[in-house]
Amino acid sequence: MRICIVAEGCYPYVVGGVSEWIHGLIHSYPEQEFIILAIVADRSLRGKYVYELPENVSEVHEVYLNDSDWGSRKGRKRIRMNKKQYQALVSLMLGQKVEWELLLDYFRTTKASLNDVLMGEDFLNAVTEYYRLQYSQIVFVDFLWMIRSIYLPLFTALKMELPKADVYHCTATGYAGVLGSMAKYVHGGRLLISEHGVYTREREEELIKAKWVKGIYKNIWIDQFKKMSTLAYDRADMVVGLYNHAKELQIELGCPAEKHRIVPNGIRVEEFQNLPGKREEDEDKINIGSVLRVAPIKDIMTLVQAFGFAKERDPRLKLWIMGTWEEEEYARNCFELVRTMGIQDVEFTGRVDVREYYGRMDMTILTSISEGQPLTILESFAAHKPVIATDVGNCRGLILGENDDYGAAGIVARIMHVGEIAEAMLMLAQDESLRSQMGENGYRRVVERYQFAHMQEAYREIYQKFAEELQIVSDGEESEGNELWQA
Repeated sequence: MRICIVAEGCYPYVVGGVSEWIHGLIHSYPEQEFIILAIVADRSLRGKYVYELPENVSEVHEVYLNDSDWGSRKGRKRIRMNKKQYQALVSLMLGQKVEWELLLDYFRTTKASLNDVLMGEDFLNAVTEYYRLQYSQIVFVDFLWMIRSIYLPLFTALKMELPKADVYHCTATGYAGVLGSMAKYVHGGRLLISEHGVYTREREEELIKAKWVKGIYKNIWIDQFKKMSTLAYDRADMVVGLYNHAKELQIELGCPAEKHRIVPNGIRVEEFQNLPGKREEDEDKINIGSVLRVAPIKDIMTLVQAFGFAKERDPRLKLWIMGTWEEEEYARNCFELVRTMGIQDVEFTGRVDVREYYGRMDMTILTSISEGQPLTILESFAAHKPVIATDVGNCRGLILGENDDYGAAGIVARIMHVGEIAEAMLMLAQDESLRSQMGENGYRRVVERYQFAHMQEAYREIYQKFAEELQIVSDGEESEGNELWQA
């Protein structure tokens, strides 16, 4: 079977939870052929993989959302939308029942460039209609350019030549979900969505905090992401979430309950046994490890501040921040904060083999403002280490338990609450028996509920189900892609 993994902003360019999950998934099924449809910002990332691709990956296709053909119109004939296509564009802007098929057909068949479309009369008329109905109180020129910036990446995705596959497995809704939906329409097959966070909510949180977009335009961007997620949920054959609360949010955002299935993350617990322990230089230290990308969503600034205040009260503390820093400006700000506060014993290691470090840690910490079901928490549990984490995603469920009696495996703190996070560090630092007990609670929980083999078997079953359905289709009457789209 040919499985197309549709990944947005992660694999194979970025190290981290979702990328590691994809890499492990592909390795798990060597009998299957995988192709990668990777969505990235621009051509500067072309071919810059940080993973060695498994042997069963036969192709990689790249989509550049900020790429466009803004060439001259000279010598090109303008191509107008027909009436139905134009109404579909208006319905997309207004958030009404969107005739996505008409838009997909238009972008697949038209010779128009994105320049022709976004600077054309049809798009101008549609934006004008949208403006008059809902946003006439703001400056039209600003509104027009903002709407163009919103639809540029979407239209870029819709013009993409898509590879043929039996299953399109999207690791998010968003642009990945749009491409998966489009591929199902064009080529047939089955569409599977695996959300590690809830994409729409994550984009909403980012936009609320963003400085590059202001006022009413935040709401317009948020609505656009909701429209794309609605498309993915509607066209998917199955939607997989990681935990119960995520399922509730996905259903609230439009995912039909009958399509939903929960498959928790899993790790290979055996890889985190018999790890190297503390070194001689660690003996007088309380080591706190944080395995993450140095990026704003991980809120390293709060972590550093909290550590600084905790260290003033317990000089034994040492913080290890283990992960890459692709976002260099943010990383520089973090380094500068450490310097400005005069904090000692903060190590930014860069990318490392975390198995060489977990055994040296007394606890681990994650201060993110958004998460799904973090693999680093499961890894910490496998290494018998307690975890401090902010109350995002499934962190509370992992640490305090969901329908089990293993007990707390760490401490949950409020997002961006420097005082609570500092107190949690001090509480664990000053009570070795508590650290030991919480570490064992986490170990028992991960062994019982979050083994990689459990996740592997669940996805094997899903892939097999799709293979059987597709065999039924191929043994019967031939079905066109757009018939499967309606299924």
